[in-house]
Amino acid sequence: MPSTPSQSAEDYLERIHELIEEKGYARVVDIASSLKVKQASVTNMVQKLGELGYLHYVKYRGLVLTDKGRAVACKIQQRHATLSRFFSLLGLDAETQQLDIEGIEHHLSPATVSCLADLAEFLEKNPDVLRQFTKSRKNSKTKPK
Repeated sequence: MPSTPSQSAEDYLERIHELIEEKGYARVVDIASSLKVKQASVTNMVQKLGELGYLHYVKYRGLVLTDKGRAVACKIQQRHATLSRFFSLLGLDAETQQLDIEGIEHHLSPATVSCLADLAEFLEKNPDVLRQFTKSRKNSKTKPK
């Protein structure tokens, strides 16, 4: 694996971090279940992530993220939250948001995510602009093409 984790590795780090936050620990079986993959796949990825210094195994505690792993996981969570915040402002339902975020989050540059965060903040601070957009969008849907 290169110095930056792959999309798949990012998904694992994000999920491991979420499990640790939710339950206080992350086990291979929990990761496999939540990512809908085989335990053997999780074991292989965990070994690779360990070799790269993103996590290590602690007896009786399970997987523990290193500072490096935690930093990547937090960056991924922030990117996810930014996209969710932006899509929420556009009025997209939670299921659509989740599907779209999973589809694009790994393909956006940090500059694009930062721009979307700034746009979300702008729209939040300017609710009239957001209302105008929402209204114009609804009007455009009813017009014949």
